[in-house]
Amino acid sequence: MASNPSDLVDGFGRVHRDLRISVTDRCNFRCSYCMPAEGMEWLPREDLLSYEELARVARICVERFGFDGIRLTGGEPTVRAHLPVLIEKLSKLDVDLSLTTNGTSLPLLADQLVAAGLQRINISCDSLRADRFEQITRRDELPKVLAGIDAALAAGLGPVKLNVVVMRGVNDDEIVDFATFGRDKGISVRFIEFMPLDAQGEWTNEQVVTQDEIVATINSVYPLEVVAGRGSAPAERWRYLDRESGSAGSDVGVIASVTHSFCDSCDRVRLTAEGMLRHCLFATRELDLRAMLRADATDDELAAAITAEVGAKWAGHQINQVHFIRPARSMSQIGG
Repeated sequence: MASNPSDLVDGFGRVHRDLRISVTDRCNFRCSYCMPAEGMEWLPREDLLSYEELARVARICVERFGFDGIRLTGGEPTVRAHLPVLIEKLSKLDVDLSLTTNGTSLPLLADQLVAAGLQRINISCDSLRADRFEQITRRDELPKVLAGIDAALAAGLGPVKLNVVVMRGVNDDEIVDFATFGRDKGISVRFIEFMPLDAQGEWTNEQVVTQDEIVATINSVYPLEVVAGRGSAPAERWRYLDRESGSAGSDVGVIASVTHSFCDSCDRVRLTAEGMLRHCLFATRELDLRAMLRADATDDELAAAITAEVGAKWAGHQINQVHFIRPARSMSQIGG
């Protein structure tokens, strides 16, 4: 490792330490807010960065810029073959290594992922009701997701977090159900405000169930107190008053990207499966690192390009403002 990594700073003074890597654009679900039911054109296999290329970009971020967190996403990352091979490569970088998944493959993969070096996991699930889960995901797979949660816990991944996108009139009546599920399972639930995630899909502000509403709903059944010290984490957290601080399932969080934007403390950059570096989930520009990698660019050249791109990062995504521009691609193509 480079002895003196330098901070990767944008024009607003934000220091970047967190790399989100999408390993594939493919997914075995078709969530209504993420992608269309049919007609997705998947990237050709040769266009995807190899595991060696992904690991090289990650190494540069760690060695040159002091990154201390890497999260693997998709699409659905577990549909890419031999994922433990990549995790083993990344685990050598001595970072907080985590994964976001829909959980369906975890009964088969959880032990392998842990053995390869995975430390933490987030599992996405937007309904605990089988019929509603099928409506949202267009797949009848809730039993597999629930089995995946159990497999993650049994494999020793911790903390296990459950990501729930809350949509008004769709699943907002399950907020307390999810809180209860997390308390019973000993997992932390992270409610996510509904964002304009699909380039072609319908989104209106009226569909957003706000952080204030979510917290008030839970607090009416399970009294809460705010947990201080959020830092650059996307979720603001609350502790259940009847649970010991730090114990499994003792807190709940909300990622309030719409009503309480945390852009001013964002420390993340994103690498898509085909090697495009994005300085924001909603960025309208990308840096083609794949072209540089395959043209035999040096580490110095790659680091300089990354520095310039992050230096151009905007102040924030500007959701709810008239000049907000939605990404031209779906989240499965960008990496959530």
